[in-house]
Amino acid sequence: MTKRFLILLFAIVIVACSKDDDQTQQTTPICNPPENITINNITSANAELQWDESSNANSYLIEYGISGFSLGSGETIITSETSIILLGLEGNTTYEVYITTICSSSNESMTSDPISFTTTIANVIAEFLPNLSDLNLYQGNLSNLTPSSKTFEYNLNTPLFTDYAHKQRLIALPEGTTMTYVDDLLPEFPDNTVISKTFFYYNNEQDESQGKTIIETRILIKKNGIWETGNYKWNEAQTDATLDNTTSTTSITYTDQSGAIQNVNYVIPSNNDCATCHGNNTTITPIGPKLRNLKRDNQIQALIDENFISNLTDASEVSALPNWENTSLSLEERARAYFDVNCAHCHSSGGSCEDQSLLRLRYETRFNETNIYESSTAIAYRMSFYQDGLSMPFIGTTMVHDEGYALISDYIDSL
Repeated sequence: MTKRFLILLFAIVIVACSKDDDQTQQTTPICNPPENITINNITSANAELQWDESSNANSYLIEYGISGFSLGSGETIITSETSIILLGLEGNTTYEVYITTICSSSNESMTSDPISFTTTIANVIAEFLPNLSDLNLYQGNLSNLTPSSKTFEYNLNTPLFTDYAHKQRLIALPEGTTMTYVDDLLPEFPDNTVISKTFFYYNNEQDESQGKTIIETRILIKKNGIWETGNYKWNEAQTDATLDNTTSTTSITYTDQSGAIQNVNYVIPSNNDCATCHGNNTTITPIGPKLRNLKRDNQIQALIDENFISNLTDASEVSALPNWENTSLSLEERARAYFDVNCAHCHSSGGSCEDQSLLRLRYETRFNETNIYESSTAIAYRMSFYQDGLSMPFIGTTMVHDEGYALISDYIDSL
């Protein structure tokens, strides 16, 4: 009797436990990760994420970050919807996204497989925003000065001398526009064109891998047919540059190509100073990117091939401004090219020195109209030393350009 009772009791317990298990399974729903996850409407800063609704879902946990990030370290968003827009992304960057279904506070799905997408390249912003990084002229680490693919980087046959500083030059055009070829001088730029010039020194010119010190980035932006100027000063950490249109002086020490230590008190110009050189008949205009000065290293052909310029199909139609350092050219060609780039923006019709000087130094001006011969003594004297307010160039340098002065001195002696 007792044995039968114990067997019956055991059976009752087994059945009861079985019922409890059934109830547990019924009250804990299966929680699956979402399916058919898609990424749409990808821009340089945003992306729309969509997925199918999961059964028993209460909400969804989205975690995302730059490709390769570790789960738990990314940005997270919780939503009850089946779509969301990810904001504040970096342009030209690959991201990974994971989604977890949350069915209850104690019941979550496995994390979905990662979904990858790459944002588009950000358009260059034609505005004087507080920081240089806001303009999208560069990609990656700003101090690397890696240009955005939305820009065109160029060099000049004969560049402006600025206390031996190196320069990086960029042009950015609005999406879907081009420059228009007119002649060998400046092309016609569309509104919202951005032209930048960044000034820097290599810490050691014998070994550029030792890094560089970036000082300033000068910006020209064309708005409603009028060029506007602005200047960005780089911070000491070299992480960004801030819009600052006041003048200042920065002390620079570097090792030159001969191994000598050089010290420069580099003067960053004010906005008014910019107008001194860039102003012609009170109108601001670019100086450097004349097509004849870009005629090197197949740059004109690259402008054509990359659809940066219209109304020009053959690069040979553009003549080249001589390279002032090319000793295979005549002394006159080299000296006139040097004058054109370093002096003519002021010493020309409409320039800031038009009334103070008879010199007219554009390369295309005929020699007997330049007054170079008549002013040769003054030219040689005022280029031979540096004194603020007296020596030439009047602005933009704080020292004699020894190589440039030697060229001009030889040229004047030949007249």
